[in-house]
Amino acid sequence: MPKGKLTFIGLGLYDEKDISVKGLEEIKKSDNVYAEFYTAKLVGANFKNLNKITGKKINILTREQTEKGDIILSSAKNQNVVFLTAGDPMTATTHIDICLRAIKQGIFTKIIHGASIVTAVPGLLGLQNYKFGRTTTLAYPEGDYFPTSPYDVIMDIKKMGLHTLVLLDIQAEKEKYMTAGEGIKYLLKMEEKKGMKLFNNNSIICVVASAGSDKPIVRAGTMQDMQQMDFGPPLHSIVIPGKLHFMEIETLMVLAQLPAQQGEKLQKV
Repeated sequence: MPKGKLTFIGLGLYDEKDISVKGLEEIKKSDNVYAEFYTAKLVGANFKNLNKITGKKINILTREQTEKGDIILSSAKNQNVVFLTAGDPMTATTHIDICLRAIKQGIFTKIIHGASIVTAVPGLLGLQNYKFGRTTTLAYPEGDYFPTSPYDVIMDIKKMGLHTLVLLDIQAEKEKYMTAGEGIKYLLKMEEKKGMKLFNNNSIICVVASAGSDKPIVRAGTMQDMQQMDFGPPLHSIVIPGKLHFMEIETLMVLAQLPAQQGEKLQKV
């Protein structure tokens, strides 16, 4: 019977300072520390500082190693193991899969949550969290492959009057991170293919960049204007608004610099 322990710890949104005291204490007690940064990345993190703060060597796993999970699970059978992820550890299905496999193998599991983009983006924009539908992700086209399923997701959610959080593709092994401008371009291309009049250049869209940093970038405006804007280094996130409450329109004007003329148009819808 395994005598080990596997603790999933969320590192938060931006840098090594976002880790909780509880998480830090757990790392210091561990025998082995693993981490993955292909599902999300701590853009402002200095991993030398993270090693120094924790007093542990952090073994960074590739996407393949993480999805396979054998390194983590075999180590956790008889040792106290920590698995670090950006954001909250249970927002990725890969991490849930590892947790389930550990439990089935008799390994004690524990979760220490971290700040998540899923809650940070609505908060920064001032949008009501309970008015969000399911989250979708834009993937980079590959050759002739151009997935348009996010368009269908957004359409279904918008029919319910809800907002959609759109995450942007991360290809960490290639150091390739989709920008908001690229994401908007792909959404407009989906409109060309689908032709359901979900978007146009004048549609209002929201962008959040560098969430968790001292100076996050929070903007709202037309797709045409936002596509041309520089949001700085990734990670970026997009929100497609649904039916906006008058207070949400006001917060977008104050917090996200939505032009007053566009805000007034939304209030009349």
